[in-house]
Amino acid sequence: MNEHGRERFSPEPRNVYLTVPNLISVLRIISIPVIAALVVHHRMALALVVLTLSALSDGVDGFIARSFNQVTRMGQILDPVADRLLILCSVLALGMAGIIPLWMIVIVGLRDFVMGIQILVLAQHDYGPLPVNFVGKTGTAMLMVSIIVLIIADLIGGPAFLMLHTIGLAIGIWGVAVYWLAGLIYLRQGQDLIRSDR
Repeated sequence: MNEHGRERFSPEPRNVYLTVPNLISVLRIISIPVIAALVVHHRMALALVVLTLSALSDGVDGFIARSFNQVTRMGQILDPVADRLLILCSVLALGMAGIIPLWMIVIVGLRDFVMGIQILVLAQHDYGPLPVNFVGKTGTAMLMVSIIVLIIADLIGGPAFLMLHTIGLAIGIWGVAVYWLAGLIYLRQGQDLIRSDR
């Protein structure tokens, strides 16, 4: 294997499972179906609270992992899985609640499906998940902001609903575009890694 590629894309984390960051990631994954169920049943106030806590925990587990030398192989898998599941399930729940159009669900789901295939292909070449880049973080952040704004719009209702809903959809459309741009960058990086092994 290309050593430069391994150093750049797959740092040597510890083979430890029981760490605080991993526990936070597991709790975030557990919270996802709860958020989705609350959104589908239009219990938006509680959904917003759980979603906000879940989103904040994403930064907390990364900070703890880096600050206290708790970066693990399991954490490198759990963290991006939690992020993608949170986005996908939240978008799906918003669609089921009639808040966003179907095409948005399809496009987000297709992107994550493609990324899932790439992870499996890279694993065959002994590479772990690619590190999250700035574009990926930006796309995820925009989608999260969109989801939160759309939930708030549905929660408030009344005259403010249309304005907030339009803003949320606009941010979501841009977020989907950036989300896919990040996916294309990951695909290119993955292809470069695989070529370097030949």
